[in-house]
Amino acid sequence: MQPNQSLSLKIVDKVAEREGVQPEELNPPIHSAINTDALDSLYDARDSERNPSTIEFAYNGYTVTVDSRGDVDLENRVAALDPEKTVV
Repeated sequence: MQPNQSLSLKIVDKVAEREGVQPEELNPPIHSAINTDALDSLYDARDSERNPSTIEFAYNGYTVTVDSRGDVDLENRVAALDPEKTVV
């Protein structure tokens, strides 16, 4: 990841890496899952005090979680929805 890379591009890069493809090969594009301009502006480095605690959304078979620092975690949605993994 490049130092000044937007959060949405960071997410695309992580998903593409996980899938073993180039970012431009991902289908559907990330903007079909979330408003990337809004996401990027929420995590604007100039105003990090406004960052939400967590954002979670589905994209390309993954649950994408972004924490307050802008760190991205990917979880396979099939695993996330597996009833055997549900903690009671």
